[in-house]
Amino acid sequence: MVMTTIFTSTAQIFYKLGAQKLEFNIIGILTNYHLFIGLAIYATASVMMITAFKGGELSALYPIIATSYIWVGVLSIFIFQEALSILRWLGILTIFLGVIFVGIGSKHTKGLEGTAL
Repeated sequence: MVMTTIFTSTAQIFYKLGAQKLEFNIIGILTNYHLFIGLAIYATASVMMITAFKGGELSALYPIIATSYIWVGVLSIFIFQEALSILRWLGILTIFLGVIFVGIGSKHTKGLEGTAL
């Protein structure tokens, strides 16, 4: 699932690169290879996600997708030279901690199926 988030975040970077060069005509869209690379990466990530869902618990796996916000934030710094404010860093930290708590919580409920929590 973590690889899925890395793939989807990379796809978002390609979408941004494509959007910067986007011309709203059929030739402009069809020749914008950044958009197509982003779509291919996103499709690959979707297959990875479906595969992960097949073998795992949705309630434990799906929150990991929130780490995409972390990857995109970090990649944006390096690729687009975007600055992240302290509030954005606090948001990223909150997401990171939330994913950790969900992961810990899913480990503690294993073996407790059928009991009221």
